[in-house]
Amino acid sequence: MCGIIGYSGNRQARDVVLSGLKRLEYRGYDSAGIVVGNGSIQLVKDKGGMANLESILPEMKGQYGIGHTRWATHGPPLKNNSHPHLDCNEELALVHNGIIENNMALREELIERGHTFKSETDSEVIVHILEELYDGNLEDAMLKTVAKLEGSFALAAIHAKENGKIVGVRNISPLVVGVGKKENFLASDVPAILEYTDRMIYLLDGEIVTLTRDEVKIMNFEGKPVARNWQKVEMNLEGAEKSGYEHFMLKEIFEQPDVIMDTFIGANLNAENGYSINLRPDTIKIIACGTSYHAGYVGKYMFEEFAHVPTTVDIASEYRFSSATNSNPLIIGISQSGETSDTLAALRTAQKRGFNTLGIVNIVGSTLTREADNIFYTRAGLEVGVAATKTYITQLIALLTLAIKVGVAKKTLGIDEARHLSNQLRKLPKHVRTVLDNSEQIIEISRGISDSKSMFFLGRNMNFPVALEGALKMKEISYIHAEGYPGGELKHGPLALVTEDTPVIAIAVKDQTYEKMLGNIGEVSARGATVIGIGTEGDTELPKYADHVIFIPKVPPLFTPVLVSVVMQLLAYHVANVRGCEIDKPRNLAKSVTVE
Repeated sequence: MCGIIGYSGNRQARDVVLSGLKRLEYRGYDSAGIVVGNGSIQLVKDKGGMANLESILPEMKGQYGIGHTRWATHGPPLKNNSHPHLDCNEELALVHNGIIENNMALREELIERGHTFKSETDSEVIVHILEELYDGNLEDAMLKTVAKLEGSFALAAIHAKENGKIVGVRNISPLVVGVGKKENFLASDVPAILEYTDRMIYLLDGEIVTLTRDEVKIMNFEGKPVARNWQKVEMNLEGAEKSGYEHFMLKEIFEQPDVIMDTFIGANLNAENGYSINLRPDTIKIIACGTSYHAGYVGKYMFEEFAHVPTTVDIASEYRFSSATNSNPLIIGISQSGETSDTLAALRTAQKRGFNTLGIVNIVGSTLTREADNIFYTRAGLEVGVAATKTYITQLIALLTLAIKVGVAKKTLGIDEARHLSNQLRKLPKHVRTVLDNSEQIIEISRGISDSKSMFFLGRNMNFPVALEGALKMKEISYIHAEGYPGGELKHGPLALVTEDTPVIAIAVKDQTYEKMLGNIGEVSARGATVIGIGTEGDTELPKYADHVIFIPKVPPLFTPVLVSVVMQLLAYHVANVRGCEIDKPRNLAKSVTVE
């Protein structure tokens, strides 16, 4: 999730682009760069965050330019991999957000035709294709170029010979045009340019925009003109940082359809240290903390179902004190930040025992990416809220994708079945949006339980760890005591604490545990508890047992944790909001636990 900005007008482009990049740094913070045009093009870029770039930025004269702040996918965070990228003649400059899936094939063809590559990125192939197709008109070259690309991309490009012109493209990755007076802007997000204009044109997938100081022209990938008026944005700069949401946590919950797709599209394994992951392990051990532990716990069921691989899950702070055994598992360490001290210590313990390690991590360049043998990057972008939401969901997507890959490698999943699961996974963003559209019902339920002193969350099988995560979210941000239990454990002790003042959130989706969960709901209902059931659309039985039912779309059973988790996040958020809690920064908690 990188940040793009472009400017053409009467101001010095350097200053406008730099200001916008600072507001976009949350989209990428491992490298940044600016290019300004003025008869020729002047480029400055480097690894590190915006402060580093600003410290080395010279005076740059020119009234049009583009900039980029990077969140690395292909190639580590180094200066040569940072954007913008130049063509062989250093007349074309381009920035890119997204992933080019046919990058390797295109690169090989371009090298054969004499192009020299200076980076390891997938993005650089685009500027070399543009170079080949350029015949004096940048938008014509871009129209021909996008026809050769597969994947997701937002692009912005300039050419030294076309003074004041910027050409942008949107395909899945977002891009917005800012309309000014004798100046126009291009950006990944509204906050980057709201300082200068509140008139926005939102590009749609499959559109190319050409902007100069005086005009904005849009066409589709077929070359046909598109007419679209600008819209006035009713927000100030302070509110824009949250895109109009009251809290970052809510904004990040609503970003989940996009980050699910980003993680799925970008699913790959990077052998950071020259190793190759074993996709046919005899056993798997997952180590993590907190929310990442709950994601790993769900992952256990995925690996065992799709790949038939015995999988255990250990809390990272406990694993390092465990005894070595004769087994030789693949170790999967999960950490959003890549800096979680307990997870890093556990990973090092595993490596001392001779085990192959794989890290699932969100932050490029973090310690985990340097120390694990292999890395699977999630694509959640910067998450401001302390309580993990979109990073947790992308961990689930990473684990789902991995489990399918391992299942195919071990031949426990056929190719057709794996393809079917992948197609179902592609539909998850749409299903998550359906859940998000049901927020009003969840808000109403939240009001009724916000005064509670204690809550129970119940689930079975793969949705037991989802119940644990739901309880964690509730206690983290609302400060209500909450516990998650397997439904079958109620009668072994917890039922003694259930009263009419104890709401119970019960996950009763249509899977192999459904009938048993209805029985568990009956047990707590008999004690007077208010039951909030989470069930599958079309279920007519669950409403007979629960006081309230929140439905999720029908998906394969192992996909239900994603949708149920979104319900849990919204429930916790709205309870905390009714209680007036400090949602984004709950007391005593930090975003990343980097000390023991």
